[in-house]
Amino acid sequence: MTDNDIWVYVDQFQGAAMSASWETLGAARDLSTRLQTGVTALVFGVNAEAIAREALACGASAAICCDDATLADFRVEAYAALLAALVVTRQPRAILAPATTRARELIATAAIDAGTTVMADAIGMEVQGDVVLVTRPVYAGKLFCTANGVGSHPLFITLRPRAFPKPAAQIAEHPESIEHVQAVVAEAALRVKVTGYDTVVGQVSLTDASIIVSGGRGVGGPEGFAPVRELATVLGGVMGASRAAVDAGWVPYAHQVGQTGKTVAPDLYVACGISGAIQHQAGMRTSKVIVAINKDREAPIFSLAKYGVVGDLFEVLPALSAEMRKRLGR
Repeated sequence: MTDNDIWVYVDQFQGAAMSASWETLGAARDLSTRLQTGVTALVFGVNAEAIAREALACGASAAICCDDATLADFRVEAYAALLAALVVTRQPRAILAPATTRARELIATAAIDAGTTVMADAIGMEVQGDVVLVTRPVYAGKLFCTANGVGSHPLFITLRPRAFPKPAAQIAEHPESIEHVQAVVAEAALRVKVTGYDTVVGQVSLTDASIIVSGGRGVGGPEGFAPVRELATVLGGVMGASRAAVDAGWVPYAHQVGQTGKTVAPDLYVACGISGAIQHQAGMRTSKVIVAINKDREAPIFSLAKYGVVGDLFEVLPALSAEMRKRLGR
Protein backbone atom coordinates (compact mmCIF):
# COMPACT_ATOMS: atom_id res chain seq x y z
CA MET A 1 0.00 0.00 0.00
CA THR A 2 1.08 3.59 -0.55
CA ASP A 3 0.31 6.85 1.19
CA ASN A 4 -1.55 7.98 -1.94
CA ASP A 5 -4.11 5.16 -1.85
CA ILE A 6 -7.85 5.63 -1.77
CA TRP A 7 -9.13 4.18 1.48
CA VAL A 8 -12.51 2.48 1.86
CA TYR A 9 -14.05 2.11 5.31
CA VAL A 10 -15.91 -1.22 5.40
CA ASP A 11 -18.90 -0.82 7.69
CA GLN A 12 -19.71 -4.06 9.48
CA PHE A 13 -22.01 -5.22 12.25
CA GLN A 14 -21.26 -8.19 14.51
CA GLY A 15 -18.72 -9.60 12.07
CA ALA A 16 -20.64 -9.18 8.80
CA ALA A 17 -19.96 -6.44 6.27
CA MET A 18 -22.83 -4.25 5.14
CA SER A 19 -23.78 -4.60 1.47
CA ALA A 20 -23.26 -0.86 0.94
CA SER A 21 -19.60 -1.31 1.87
CA TRP A 22 -18.99 -3.40 -1.25
CA GLU A 23 -20.75 -0.79 -3.38
CA THR A 24 -18.33 1.76 -1.94
CA LEU A 25 -15.41 -0.51 -2.70
CA GLY A 26 -16.59 -0.84 -6.30
CA ALA A 27 -16.78 2.95 -6.64
CA ALA A 28 -13.29 3.27 -5.15
CA ARG A 29 -11.91 0.76 -7.65
CA ASP A 30 -13.31 2.82 -10.52
CA LEU A 31 -11.91 6.02 -9.00
CA SER A 32 -8.50 4.47 -8.41
CA THR A 33 -8.23 3.41 -12.04
CA ARG A 34 -8.65 7.00 -13.18
CA LEU A 35 -6.35 8.40 -10.49
CA GLN A 36 -3.80 5.58 -10.84
CA THR A 37 -3.75 4.75 -7.16
CA GLY A 38 -4.35 1.65 -5.06
CA VAL A 39 -7.39 0.86 -2.91
CA THR A 40 -6.93 0.08 0.78
CA ALA A 41 -9.82 -1.37 2.79
CA LEU A 42 -10.19 -0.38 6.46
CA VAL A 43 -11.86 -2.96 8.69
CA PHE A 44 -12.33 -2.41 12.42
CA GLY A 45 -14.03 -4.72 14.90
CA VAL A 46 -15.14 -8.35 15.17
CA ASN A 47 -13.96 -10.72 12.42
CA ALA A 48 -11.84 -7.94 10.92
CA GLU A 49 -9.30 -10.15 9.15
CA ALA A 50 -11.95 -12.33 7.49
CA ILE A 51 -13.77 -9.24 6.24
CA ALA A 52 -10.44 -7.81 5.05
CA ARG A 53 -9.96 -10.98 2.97
CA GLU A 54 -13.41 -10.43 1.44
CA ALA A 55 -12.36 -6.89 0.56
CA LEU A 56 -9.20 -8.14 -1.14
CA ALA A 57 -11.26 -10.65 -3.11
CA CYS A 58 -13.55 -7.83 -4.22
CA GLY A 59 -10.74 -5.70 -5.58
CA ALA A 60 -8.94 -3.95 -2.73
CA SER A 61 -5.18 -3.95 -3.26
CA ALA A 62 -4.46 -3.89 0.50
CA ALA A 63 -6.26 -3.87 3.83
CA ILE A 64 -5.71 -2.40 7.28
CA CYS A 65 -7.58 -4.12 10.09
CA CYS A 66 -7.91 -3.92 13.85
CA ASP A 67 -9.77 -6.51 15.94
CA ASP A 68 -9.18 -5.01 19.38
CA ALA A 69 -11.72 -5.64 22.15
CA THR A 70 -12.47 -1.90 22.33
CA LEU A 71 -13.83 -2.17 18.77
CA ALA A 72 -16.06 -5.20 19.32
CA ASP A 73 -19.08 -2.88 19.38
CA PHE A 74 -19.30 0.32 17.40
CA ARG A 75 -18.43 3.27 19.63
CA VAL A 76 -17.52 6.40 17.74
CA GLU A 77 -14.92 7.45 20.33
CA ALA A 78 -12.77 4.38 19.68
CA TYR A 79 -13.41 4.09 15.94
CA ALA A 80 -12.91 7.78 15.09
CA ALA A 81 -9.73 8.05 17.16
CA LEU A 82 -8.17 5.13 15.28
CA LEU A 83 -9.29 6.35 11.85
CA ALA A 84 -8.11 9.92 12.48
CA ALA A 85 -4.73 8.69 13.75
CA LEU A 86 -4.21 6.56 10.64
CA VAL A 87 -5.27 9.40 8.33
CA VAL A 88 -2.99 11.99 9.96
CA THR A 89 -0.02 9.61 9.96
CA ARG A 90 -0.39 8.17 6.45
CA GLN A 91 -2.20 10.89 4.48
CA PRO A 92 -4.28 8.84 1.99
CA ARG A 93 -5.63 10.49 -1.16
CA ALA A 94 -9.27 10.12 -0.05
CA ILE A 95 -11.39 8.13 2.41
CA LEU A 96 -14.67 6.69 1.11
CA ALA A 97 -17.41 5.18 3.26
CA PRO A 98 -21.01 4.08 2.77
CA ALA A 99 -23.57 6.57 4.09
CA THR A 100 -24.87 4.16 6.73
CA THR A 101 -25.80 5.42 10.19
CA ARG A 102 -22.58 4.20 11.80
CA ALA A 103 -20.26 5.23 8.98
CA ARG A 104 -21.73 8.74 8.70
CA GLU A 105 -21.11 9.35 12.40
CA LEU A 106 -17.61 7.92 12.15
CA ILE A 107 -16.59 9.89 9.05
CA ALA A 108 -17.91 13.19 10.40
CA THR A 109 -16.08 12.77 13.71
CA ALA A 110 -12.82 11.54 12.19
CA ALA A 111 -12.80 14.36 9.62
CA ILE A 112 -13.02 16.93 12.41
CA ASP A 113 -10.20 15.21 14.29
CA ALA A 114 -8.10 15.12 11.11
CA GLY A 115 -8.80 18.79 10.36
CA THR A 116 -10.49 18.25 7.01
CA THR A 117 -14.00 18.23 5.49
CA VAL A 118 -16.65 15.76 4.36
CA MET A 119 -18.55 15.57 1.07
CA ALA A 120 -21.66 13.69 2.14
CA ASP A 121 -24.20 11.45 0.41
CA ALA A 122 -22.51 11.20 -2.98
CA ILE A 123 -24.52 9.68 -5.82
CA GLY A 124 -21.84 10.18 -8.48
CA MET A 125 -18.09 10.75 -8.78
CA GLU A 126 -15.96 11.93 -11.69
CA VAL A 127 -12.34 12.86 -12.20
CA GLN A 128 -11.10 15.93 -14.07
CA GLY A 129 -7.33 15.93 -14.25
CA ASP A 130 -6.44 14.87 -10.74
CA VAL A 131 -9.47 16.52 -9.11
CA VAL A 132 -12.37 14.42 -7.78
CA LEU A 133 -15.84 15.83 -8.55
CA VAL A 134 -18.67 14.64 -6.32
CA THR A 135 -22.35 14.87 -7.22
CA ARG A 136 -24.81 14.92 -4.34
CA PRO A 137 -28.47 15.90 -3.78
CA VAL A 138 -29.23 19.26 -2.13
CA TYR A 139 -32.39 21.10 -1.04
CA ALA A 140 -34.06 17.86 0.06
CA GLY A 141 -33.19 16.22 -3.24
CA LYS A 142 -34.80 18.84 -5.48
CA LEU A 143 -31.45 19.71 -7.07
CA PHE A 144 -28.10 18.03 -7.62
CA CYS A 145 -24.82 19.75 -6.85
CA THR A 146 -21.39 18.87 -8.23
CA ALA A 147 -18.49 20.04 -6.08
CA ASN A 148 -14.76 19.39 -5.94
CA GLY A 149 -12.52 18.66 -3.00
CA VAL A 150 -9.82 21.18 -3.85
CA GLY A 151 -8.27 22.48 -0.63
CA SER A 152 -9.42 19.53 1.46
CA HIS A 153 -6.80 16.87 2.05
CA PRO A 154 -7.40 14.13 2.58
CA LEU A 155 -10.96 14.17 1.26
CA PHE A 156 -13.67 12.29 3.18
CA ILE A 157 -16.64 11.15 1.06
CA THR A 158 -19.75 9.19 2.06
CA LEU A 159 -21.65 7.37 -0.69
CA ARG A 160 -25.40 6.85 -0.74
CA PRO A 161 -26.32 3.14 -0.58
CA ARG A 162 -27.46 1.61 -3.91
CA ALA A 163 -26.19 4.63 -5.85
CA PHE A 164 -23.16 2.65 -7.08
CA PRO A 165 -22.92 -0.95 -8.34
CA LYS A 166 -21.09 -3.65 -6.44
CA PRO A 167 -17.75 -4.84 -7.88
CA ALA A 168 -18.52 -6.80 -11.04
CA ALA A 169 -15.75 -9.37 -10.74
CA GLN A 170 -13.97 -11.28 -8.03
CA ILE A 171 -10.19 -11.29 -8.15
CA ALA A 172 -7.53 -13.26 -6.32
CA GLU A 173 -6.79 -12.08 -2.79
CA HIS A 174 -3.32 -11.50 -1.42
CA PRO A 175 -3.16 -12.33 2.32
CA GLU A 176 0.24 -10.67 2.63
CA SER A 177 -1.49 -7.35 1.86
CA ILE A 178 -3.32 -7.35 5.20
CA GLU A 179 -1.78 -5.11 7.87
CA HIS A 180 -2.82 -5.32 11.51
CA VAL A 181 -2.75 -2.16 13.63
CA GLN A 182 -3.37 -1.43 17.29
CA ALA A 183 -6.28 0.50 18.78
CA VAL A 184 -5.41 3.96 20.08
CA VAL A 185 -7.94 4.35 22.91
CA ALA A 186 -8.00 2.12 25.99
CA GLU A 187 -11.25 0.70 27.36
CA ALA A 188 -10.93 2.75 30.56
CA ALA A 189 -11.00 5.96 28.51
CA LEU A 190 -14.24 5.10 26.72
CA ARG A 191 -17.34 6.65 28.26
CA VAL A 192 -19.89 4.65 26.27
CA LYS A 193 -20.59 1.01 27.16
CA VAL A 194 -22.74 -1.28 24.99
CA THR A 195 -24.96 -3.56 27.06
CA GLY A 196 -26.95 -5.24 24.27
CA TYR A 197 -29.01 -4.87 21.11
CA ASP A 198 -32.71 -4.97 20.26
CA THR A 199 -33.13 -6.59 16.86
CA VAL A 200 -36.08 -7.18 14.55
CA VAL A 201 -35.90 -10.64 13.00
CA GLY A 202 -37.10 -11.48 9.51
CA GLN A 203 -37.19 -8.03 7.95
CA VAL A 204 -35.10 -6.85 5.02
CA SER A 205 -33.47 -3.46 5.46
CA LEU A 206 -35.15 -0.70 3.46
CA THR A 207 -31.78 0.66 2.38
CA ASP A 208 -30.78 -2.75 0.95
CA ALA A 209 -34.12 -3.54 -0.72
CA SER A 210 -34.36 -3.62 -4.51
CA ILE A 211 -38.18 -3.36 -4.43
CA ILE A 212 -40.18 -1.20 -2.01
CA VAL A 213 -43.95 -0.78 -1.87
CA SER A 214 -44.91 2.17 0.36
CA GLY A 215 -48.21 3.34 1.78
CA GLY A 216 -49.19 6.82 2.89
CA ARG A 217 -52.07 8.75 4.39
CA GLY A 218 -54.30 7.45 1.59
CA VAL A 219 -54.40 3.91 3.04
CA GLY A 220 -56.71 5.30 5.75
CA GLY A 221 -55.45 3.36 8.75
CA PRO A 222 -53.39 0.37 9.99
CA GLU A 223 -55.64 -2.12 8.20
CA GLY A 224 -55.15 -0.21 4.94
CA PHE A 225 -51.56 -1.45 4.79
CA ALA A 226 -52.75 -5.03 4.14
CA PRO A 227 -52.83 -4.68 0.31
CA VAL A 228 -49.56 -2.70 0.42
CA ARG A 229 -47.89 -5.48 2.39
CA GLU A 230 -49.38 -8.13 0.08
CA LEU A 231 -47.99 -6.51 -3.08
CA ALA A 232 -44.58 -6.12 -1.45
CA THR A 233 -44.60 -9.83 -0.58
CA VAL A 234 -45.69 -10.90 -4.07
CA LEU A 235 -42.94 -8.82 -5.67
CA GLY A 236 -40.31 -10.09 -3.25
CA GLY A 237 -39.81 -6.62 -1.80
CA VAL A 238 -40.33 -4.83 1.50
CA MET A 239 -42.95 -2.44 2.80
CA GLY A 240 -42.28 1.25 3.34
CA ALA A 241 -44.39 4.14 4.58
CA SER A 242 -44.65 7.91 4.53
CA ARG A 243 -44.11 10.03 7.62
CA ALA A 244 -47.84 10.76 7.83
CA ALA A 245 -48.62 7.06 8.21
CA VAL A 246 -45.86 6.58 10.78
CA ASP A 247 -46.83 9.67 12.77
CA ALA A 248 -50.42 8.38 12.86
CA GLY A 249 -49.15 5.18 14.48
CA TRP A 250 -50.27 2.93 11.64
CA VAL A 251 -46.83 1.35 11.10
CA PRO A 252 -43.52 1.46 13.03
CA TYR A 253 -40.88 4.09 12.32
CA ALA A 254 -38.57 1.42 10.88
CA HIS A 255 -40.68 1.55 7.70
CA GLN A 256 -40.48 5.32 7.20
CA VAL A 257 -39.03 6.61 3.93
CA GLY A 258 -38.18 10.29 3.60
CA GLN A 259 -36.09 13.14 4.90
CA THR A 260 -36.63 12.10 8.53
CA GLY A 261 -36.68 8.38 7.75
CA LYS A 262 -34.66 6.14 5.44
CA THR A 263 -33.12 7.32 2.18
CA VAL A 264 -33.62 4.57 -0.39
CA ALA A 265 -32.75 3.94 -4.02
CA PRO A 266 -34.42 0.66 -5.05
CA ASP A 267 -34.83 -0.63 -8.58
CA LEU A 268 -38.61 -0.27 -8.14
CA TYR A 269 -40.51 2.04 -5.78
CA VAL A 270 -44.32 1.83 -5.67
CA ALA A 271 -45.98 4.75 -3.87
CA CYS A 272 -49.54 3.94 -2.79
CA GLY A 273 -51.74 6.72 -1.45
CA ILE A 274 -48.71 8.99 -1.00
CA SER A 275 -49.11 12.60 -2.11
CA GLY A 276 -45.37 13.06 -2.53
CA ALA A 277 -44.43 15.96 -0.27
CA ILE A 278 -40.88 17.17 -0.75
CA GLN A 279 -39.81 15.52 2.52
CA HIS A 280 -40.88 12.13 1.16
CA GLN A 281 -39.34 12.77 -2.25
CA ALA A 282 -36.01 13.48 -0.55
CA GLY A 283 -35.88 9.88 0.59
CA MET A 284 -36.83 8.07 -2.62
CA ARG A 285 -36.40 10.29 -5.69
CA THR A 286 -33.23 8.46 -6.81
CA SER A 287 -35.20 5.19 -7.19
CA LYS A 288 -34.62 3.76 -10.65
CA VAL A 289 -38.34 3.23 -11.50
CA ILE A 290 -41.13 4.97 -9.57
CA VAL A 291 -44.78 3.91 -9.83
CA ALA A 292 -47.46 6.13 -8.26
CA ILE A 293 -50.99 5.00 -7.37
CA ASN A 294 -53.24 7.81 -6.15
CA LYS A 295 -56.81 9.04 -6.56
CA ASP A 296 -55.63 12.65 -6.82
CA ARG A 297 -54.29 13.20 -10.34
CA GLU A 298 -52.67 16.46 -9.11
CA ALA A 299 -50.59 14.72 -6.43
CA PRO A 300 -46.92 15.84 -6.60
CA ILE A 301 -45.75 12.21 -6.65
CA PHE A 302 -46.86 11.94 -10.29
CA SER A 303 -44.18 14.45 -11.31
CA LEU A 304 -41.53 11.91 -10.23
CA ALA A 305 -43.23 8.73 -11.40
CA LYS A 306 -42.33 6.92 -14.59
CA TYR A 307 -45.69 5.15 -14.41
CA GLY A 308 -48.82 6.51 -12.75
CA VAL A 309 -52.24 5.06 -11.97
CA VAL A 310 -55.05 7.45 -11.06
CA GLY A 311 -57.40 5.26 -9.06
CA ASP A 312 -58.41 3.76 -5.72
CA LEU A 313 -55.48 1.84 -4.28
CA PHE A 314 -57.91 -0.64 -2.67
CA GLU A 315 -59.03 -1.63 -6.15
CA VAL A 316 -55.70 -1.29 -7.95
CA LEU A 317 -53.41 -3.11 -5.50
CA PRO A 318 -55.40 -6.38 -5.16
CA ALA A 319 -55.74 -6.56 -8.95
CA LEU A 320 -52.03 -5.86 -9.38
CA SER A 321 -51.09 -8.46 -6.77
CA ALA A 322 -53.30 -11.08 -8.43
CA GLU A 323 -51.79 -10.40 -11.86
CA MET A 324 -48.24 -10.48 -10.48
CA ARG A 325 -48.94 -13.80 -8.75
CA LYS A 326 -49.97 -15.30 -12.10
CA ARG A 327 -47.01 -13.87 -13.98
CA LEU A 328 -44.44 -14.73 -11.32
CA GLY A 329 -45.97 -18.10 -10.46
CA ARG A 330 -46.41 -17.28 -6.78
